[in-house]
Amino acid sequence: MALPVSVDRQKPTVTGTATVPQMLVILSSKRQCILLRACFVQLYTVIFVEGAECILLALMAYDRYAAICCPLHYNVIMQREKCYKMLFGAMLWSTLHSALHTALICRLPFCDNVINHLFCDIPPLLKLSCIDTFLNEIVLFVVSGIFVGIGPLLFILVSYVYIVSTVFKITSVAGRKKMFSTCVAHLIIVSIFYGTGSFTYVRPKTSYSAERDKLVSVIYNVATPLLNPIVYSFKNSEIRRSLTEGYRRITI
Repeated sequence: MALPVSVDRQKPTVTGTATVPQMLVILSSKRQCILLRACFVQLYTVIFVEGAECILLALMAYDRYAAICCPLHYNVIMQREKCYKMLFGAMLWSTLHSALHTALICRLPFCDNVINHLFCDIPPLLKLSCIDTFLNEIVLFVVSGIFVGIGPLLFILVSYVYIVSTVFKITSVAGRKKMFSTCVAHLIIVSIFYGTGSFTYVRPKTSYSAERDKLVSVIYNVATPLLNPIVYSFKNSEIRRSLTEGYRRITI
């Protein structure tokens, strides 16, 4: 079971700005503490990365739409300059999004300095507040839930509606299989990311459970990044061959 994290307001003991390194420090050390300002930095980093991934997953869906539905115009649609602009827009929006939530959390007075979580995140920090957190919850639902979460997800779904309709127009079975294979990895990551993310953030405050949230946070912040390179590289023939040979050696 994960241990609660103490937020030290005076003496710095353990500092970190990334989720996994900080979680490893907390689980391996005897004193699970983090400086208050380091907690806010970690909170900002976590929100920034999560928001950026939502937008980048939507942009990846757009890339697959352009490749499958408009193959002759793909080089024009996905020009390098346009890709840089889309990437810059995603980073800018993620920066503003994380700054907004971090600023709203920083204004709250805390009645306790023990976070019953593996890292600094919005739900466990709201539980420590001495005042009403209605404004934070509204901003979390509207900005994160709708604009950062549901908006990109709808864009992904619409993109795949066009992709599926285009693929079914292909008469060749081999052609359909090839088209679908280009989207499988992306769909797996989207399912894992949005499934665990919606469970963590898009739910009523009354249903919050610290113990259950810890388990989901491990999947959301550790398992998904770990699976990303595996899932996206599984199409590589050399990797598939290496995995097959390794499996045969183990079974033999």
